[in-house]
Amino acid sequence: MAEPYQTIIIFGATGDLAHRMLFPSLYNLFADRLLPDDMLIVASGRSAMDDQAFRGSIDLQRFLPEDRYDPETAAAFLDRIRYSAVGGKPEEFDEIRAIVGDRLAQGVAVYLSTPPSLFAPMVEGLGKAGLAGPTVRVAMEKPIGQDLASSREVNDAVNAVFDEDRVFRVDHYLGKETVQNLLVLRFGNALFEPLWNAQSIEHVQITVAETVGLEGRVSYYDGVGALKDMVQNHMLQLLALVAMEPPASMAAAAVRDEKVKVIRSLRAMSPETVGSLSVRGQYGPGAVGGEPVKGYADELGKPSDTETFVALKAHIDNWRWAGVPFYLRTGKRMPERTSEILIQFRSVPHSIFAKKGRGLDPNTMLIRIQPQENIQLQVMAKQPGLDRQGINLREVALDVSLSTESAGQRRRIAYERLLLDLIEGDPTLFVRRDEVEAAWTWIDSIHQAWTQANIPARPYTAGTWGPSAAIALIERDGASWHE
Repeated sequence: MAEPYQTIIIFGATGDLAHRMLFPSLYNLFADRLLPDDMLIVASGRSAMDDQAFRGSIDLQRFLPEDRYDPETAAAFLDRIRYSAVGGKPEEFDEIRAIVGDRLAQGVAVYLSTPPSLFAPMVEGLGKAGLAGPTVRVAMEKPIGQDLASSREVNDAVNAVFDEDRVFRVDHYLGKETVQNLLVLRFGNALFEPLWNAQSIEHVQITVAETVGLEGRVSYYDGVGALKDMVQNHMLQLLALVAMEPPASMAAAAVRDEKVKVIRSLRAMSPETVGSLSVRGQYGPGAVGGEPVKGYADELGKPSDTETFVALKAHIDNWRWAGVPFYLRTGKRMPERTSEILIQFRSVPHSIFAKKGRGLDPNTMLIRIQPQENIQLQVMAKQPGLDRQGINLREVALDVSLSTESAGQRRRIAYERLLLDLIEGDPTLFVRRDEVEAAWTWIDSIHQAWTQANIPARPYTAGTWGPSAAIALIERDGASWHE
């Protein structure tokens, strides 16, 4: 492994993500002695302030578990932070370059925790200030554009300054333990991979549900919607990891090559098919967690056709998955916050128990990503008893709770892994340009088909699982959503 970079620059350092996730993650890495001994953290935001004022604004205690916070360690960590404001003037980038000084030779990692509209000008400013050579790499928070065309514009602007192998596109889902465990589950166990195909699997469900509404994202979310905000990145990342072919190795290029192949194999939707393969929804007034909440239009303050819910029936046109539907569902103001993957296996070809007791339910595997991380396999077993009137069967769960199995080991924030990989230069868990653009190609086919077919956003009550049409989408195939 190459030597870790000695400096990290965080743009957007006064923002919510930086304070909730990035600085607590860097603190944890520092406390565990995983950062270089002389690590320098350069923070930058629009507001003018000195080092001490910025350090005082970082409330580590608020975002760290009580047992992780240590005042002496926190003081030593904060001492490593320098602050320099950037509001768009070229000389402000020069000031950051001066802070970095001769440390440039030991490597600089840049993290853009800024609105996507600033990616191009920020990168241009870095280039002009001499912060874009072979010892500098840059990370960008999603989204990368709002469609294929704008994504290419952003990528072109970034690649004009940084070679692709020094661009790290962040999707924080890839830093979650359970998401990474998908690779181990599939490719580290002889039990599952032979069954991971159309011959053994009937369908796959992927659900990412949120209980929150707009939550201060009015200016960004309206006009973007659930399809572009959630499906294009988080959900397609999960789909790719479930459906990808075995990579030749865990080398970054090998893993990312297989993910791209899956996304390119997604069947495009047309105005003729999109009505039967998708559902758009928008939440109205209701209750979440026992508390009344406003509808989307009420929160926004005006009528809107932006979808806050989307359900899709996707097909992957390759040999492994021919004929297997992938049902994707995501929405705001759902009854609970959850991210999970359900693998529905096919029924046994013939039941010898059909005339002696209950029928056999097909096996299912439930992979929970949040809030609790665990993997559960439902199998059929015999009920205890003498079975004088026939064999009584029941479903039992083989449950692997990752929090139980990893007792005594701290569950890390996803950003800890991603920041460490950025500093150490491992791109495996970051998204490559061709993958981003392949995802946008599929998403654009859906969005354009919606527009041409005039598919409305159907209303649903906040605190429910979306419009009734989403239930019909899957029940037409004889299946049902896992809830």
